[in-house]
Amino acid sequence: MEEVKTVATQVGSYKELASALAIGLGAIGPGLGIGILAAKALEAVGRNPEAAGKIQSMMILAIAFAEAIAIYALVVALIIKFA
Repeated sequence: MEEVKTVATQVGSYKELASALAIGLGAIGPGLGIGILAAKALEAVGRNPEAAGKIQSMMILAIAFAEAIAIYALVVALIIKFA
């Protein structure tokens, strides 16, 4: 009976580790992407201040797409944890 509890505990531990890795690694890419995107947008506004509105709207759209990838990683982490 103890062996069954030990295996169940190990599976639970692996699921928690897998869900933590899924969201941790899944958030690195969008985080870097959003940082680079914001830096380039600020650089573009610095070079052409008249186009700030157009650059800002395009930047916000691109940030939303990058953030969607992080949300997918969160969903996968939750599926791993609770399934």
